[in-house]
Amino acid sequence: MMKKRISNSLVLLACTFLCVMSACTHAHSNDIVAEGEAPVKISGSYSFTEGPAADAKGNVFFTDQPNNRIYRWDCESGEITLFTDQSGRSNGMYFDANGDLIACTDMDNQLWSFDMQGHARMLIADYRGKLLNGPNDVWIAKDGSCYLTDPYFRRDYWTRSPERQQPVEGLYYLAAGDTQLVMLDSTLSQPNGIVGTPDGKQLYVAEAKADRILKYDILADGSLSNRQVFANMGSDGMTIDDRGNIYLTGDGVTVFDKDGHQIAHFPIPEDWTANVCFGGKDRNILFITASESVYTLKTLVHGVK
Repeated sequence: MMKKRISNSLVLLACTFLCVMSACTHAHSNDIVAEGEAPVKISGSYSFTEGPAADAKGNVFFTDQPNNRIYRWDCESGEITLFTDQSGRSNGMYFDANGDLIACTDMDNQLWSFDMQGHARMLIADYRGKLLNGPNDVWIAKDGSCYLTDPYFRRDYWTRSPERQQPVEGLYYLAAGDTQLVMLDSTLSQPNGIVGTPDGKQLYVAEAKADRILKYDILADGSLSNRQVFANMGSDGMTIDDRGNIYLTGDGVTVFDKDGHQIAHFPIPEDWTANVCFGGKDRNILFITASESVYTLKTLVHGVK
């Protein structure tokens, strides 16, 4: 009789433990957005949206790549206006500390900088005398150094030879104030989205063809070490919040915590979700570019500046 009571008590204890763990996991997931919050479509008048990047005030700039345009979303009024119609077919973008918009322009496979009047200047034209394959995404560390992915995706708007320009699809580094790229990893399979941690100690890179996210340690000289698989899921663009959660795109938006556990998924009713960033004056608006549309999602977390 005593043995049965002990057995029943153990079962009850196990069930209680599982329920508590389940509740904690559910609560952790719901920490990202308030109950009832969902992505809201704010515009759907584009061909293919990409590259969202927030300025110091929280306004978000994003591209309509097939139409060679960059738009600006005003975080106060919600108004969307044209920033430039000569974007160089900009893809991934990021703001530097000077307030200039750094853009991966794969019309001519270059890296450009835009001032806030929409005037562009070229930062990088090649690597060792040859064009890049097609700069895709960029992340800028607080010291001003850039990390750049360069996969090969054949574009129908190229007027030059459409063949691969570089023998590898590389991950590059550009030191602040420098004009020469440094190859960091030449063994990647279509490197795509990229984002680093606010403290500048880790870098995350999506491998599109390998369908995984890699994580590196960033060393004092900007080089990388300790490459490891962070998540067995690919991504287009990516972003990070102030808790270290990583936001992946493709089939909607999928969120992983800093330990590599999936904690949330936000469906987006579009063929493809290309990229994300945090905007708004409090950096609590997840701005999502998806096919012909853009969406916003109010969050309980905040992006990092």
